[in-house]
Amino acid sequence: KESVKDPWKREKIEQIYLLLQGALRAENMVGLKMNVPAKKMEEVIGILPSLNAPTIAGLHNSEWVSVEVVVDSSIVRDLIPRLMQAGAQGIIEYALNKVI
Repeated sequence: KESVKDPWKREKIEQIYLLLQGALRAENMVGLKMNVPAKKMEEVIGILPSLNAPTIAGLHNSEWVSVEVVVDSSIVRDLIPRLMQAGAQGIIEYALNKVI
């Protein structure tokens, strides 16, 4: 109780709480990154659930884009084959440490 009254200690406690919440939230999520032909982008994006919206970046070869998204890990097994059928290639799945 005394720790909460000290502004420095309170700030540290709040920071730790934020980071722990982020780690717990990330526990059941993964990141997906893939390359998609620009002409297939809307089809692929239509399949993707996302925290907000997928990140899209143009590749050096202007006929392709890179698409990155954070999704619930429970859907990846079904999602990746659908993405491939829609035209995505080079799909990378990676673990997340924190989602804040």
